[in-house]
Amino acid sequence: MRFISIALGLLLPTIVSAQDTFTPQHVAKLRVVIEAVIAPDGNSVAYVLAVPRDIPKEKDGPSWTELHVVDTKGNSTPFVAGAVNVAQITWTPDGKEIAFLTKREKDTTRCLYVIGAKGGEARKSIEHATDIQGYSFSGDGKQVAFLATEPTSAARKKLTEQGFNQEIYEEDTPLVRVWLAGRASDGLKDPSLARPANMLKLDGSASELHFNPKEDKIAVALAPNALIDEHIMFRKVHIVDLKTGKATNLNNPGKLGQLAWSPDGKKLAMISGADKHDPKEGRLWIFGYPEKMAWHQLEHRIPGHIESIAWKNADAIFYQGSLGRGSTITLCSEEIIDGKKQATRQFLAGIYGPMFTHVTTSSEGESWACIGHTKNHPPEVYIHQPSDQFNPRRLTNSNPWLKSMKFAEQEVIKYKAKDGLELEGILIRPLNEEKGKRYPLVLHVHGGPEAHYSNGWITRYADLGQVAAAKGMASFYPNYRGSTGYGVEFSMKGQKEAGGKEFDDLIDGVDHLIKMGLVDDKKVGITGGSYGGYATAWGATYYSHRFAAGVMFVGISDWLSCSGTTDIPQEMFLVHHRKWLWDDWDYFAKASPIKHLDKAKTPLLIMHGKNDPRVNPGQSLEMYRHLKVRNQAPVRLVLYPGEGHGNRRAASRLDYNIRLLQWMEHYLKGPGGAMPPMEIDYGLTPATKTSTVGWDDRAPQTATAEPWLGRGCPCCIGW
Repeated sequence: MRFISIALGLLLPTIVSAQDTFTPQHVAKLRVVIEAVIAPDGNSVAYVLAVPRDIPKEKDGPSWTELHVVDTKGNSTPFVAGAVNVAQITWTPDGKEIAFLTKREKDTTRCLYVIGAKGGEARKSIEHATDIQGYSFSGDGKQVAFLATEPTSAARKKLTEQGFNQEIYEEDTPLVRVWLAGRASDGLKDPSLARPANMLKLDGSASELHFNPKEDKIAVALAPNALIDEHIMFRKVHIVDLKTGKATNLNNPGKLGQLAWSPDGKKLAMISGADKHDPKEGRLWIFGYPEKMAWHQLEHRIPGHIESIAWKNADAIFYQGSLGRGSTITLCSEEIIDGKKQATRQFLAGIYGPMFTHVTTSSEGESWACIGHTKNHPPEVYIHQPSDQFNPRRLTNSNPWLKSMKFAEQEVIKYKAKDGLELEGILIRPLNEEKGKRYPLVLHVHGGPEAHYSNGWITRYADLGQVAAAKGMASFYPNYRGSTGYGVEFSMKGQKEAGGKEFDDLIDGVDHLIKMGLVDDKKVGITGGSYGGYATAWGATYYSHRFAAGVMFVGISDWLSCSGTTDIPQEMFLVHHRKWLWDDWDYFAKASPIKHLDKAKTPLLIMHGKNDPRVNPGQSLEMYRHLKVRNQAPVRLVLYPGEGHGNRRAASRLDYNIRLLQWMEHYLKGPGGAMPPMEIDYGLTPATKTSTVGWDDRAPQTATAEPWLGRGCPCCIGW
């Protein structure tokens, strides 16, 4: 079960307190790099910066996403900035332009634009009757393959206008198709671009599209239909010959991640699961060996999960992976040793310094860039050039004000579960901790459970971290069994026993901190979203005697009803329960928090997006109603209109963060008893006129180049 914390919902309050300890308003101010792609010549990096909305100066909504370019000395220039939403950036094959998707004022749909490598005015390259969802350039840059749904027919539009707007649940979700078009050299002078000449006739709904750099072929992932469950579990890689139209199914073994053609076009690399029961794509496979045209698992011994890949040359590939609470960037190739082909690897960066994600390489493969974050800053752009001896250098500084903030100590804690399994988590101690004193603890439980916490930036709108530390509370982020980053076997340990040993691991972590002398066992709170919300509901019922407060977000309370309302039933079956509801009713009932309501004594704050398709809001309504009727402990339910499985809008995120902190403070440090007030103070000031950087305002901006001196490897959990 995924809890997606999307970067596009951050908020910038008008005034941030002059104090130097973290508050929810500081968290809401953070700018985050969410995409970064190195130029073919290796001399600059294009990146997307998520910029918080300024409320009340701006209308509520997700963060703006801007296009910036930074050179190798750390000089960063905004190319497309202000009230814009830029996504899916890439360099054109010749390196002369940067391409991106956006919807400008006069556009009716999201289009493909390009802008010169040195800036200037962006030009529309491809438009379509429906939103372009992804794209890929041919090797010579003259063609573009892109993803979009088919336009709604005129007859269907007319019926809708007449009031026939009924929804045929799941059946009327349009398939995403693959389209081919020539490139416009100067805007849309070629009229054929307004109506792409060719839609490929492929079975299924398309995603993850990549042109072969040397041949008239594309690699595309196809799911049986456009539903999210099919997308997650049943996407298969196909090679489409554009001359014949034939599509060959390569039958990848499990969940699908990134695809990447080798520079010579002869090999296709893929990140995939080991098999259909593997909870997370994380193995590196290669297709296209001359002696055997089949998948070959190039890197299967890594005790973690591979997350991104980029070819260095035709025979060597970079991969970035998570290793427990750290990450690594490695160069992997195959050589003939003693007459046998064997994988060789060269460690390049990591393991416990910056947490790295999204590696990309220059055309000659000698320079590479990535996104990195540490415990002292959110994701930024990093680069490594031949002249750099060790770890990549940090190029951007999107939040310079962080230098004036006080940070509490953050460290890795290792402990053993009751059955002897070795576990670890990230601990943020209380700010200005006094030796020998015991403190309240907030236990943060990640979702998934196919996710993990790394020892980087972990203070976000749904994770208190440094905000709790500033209030004299510790925060602990355990990677319980079932987490990723520790290999396939570890990630499968929570299967078939929801609410069992995986949640016992949480209690074992708390007990370890109590034995350390840090935590007051009477003042422990628990919080989390999605599967972490399920853990919170479990902590407030089955383990209620251990928790003095709980904040449950988009969580599960009743597996019986959740099984029939979630939009990912196949994933729940194949990589979670491994059984259907009708196979074992008793299992699903016993694993449901509402089965243990008689034990509930923990004050529980429940929050949920009203439009959540993953965990139906009914899960929170059930939990609230049962606890309210039983009247055994305080309970409050907060619903967010328009939000889904995790909050995206600025106001929703700030509200959530403040309520989370308020609840924990009230029950772990304050008087407890009756609930805190329903109304809260957001710390906003009246709106005043504000200005933004427009399409043609390209004032340069300098960021300090800051080399990373330690050892490290950054990984970013869903921003």
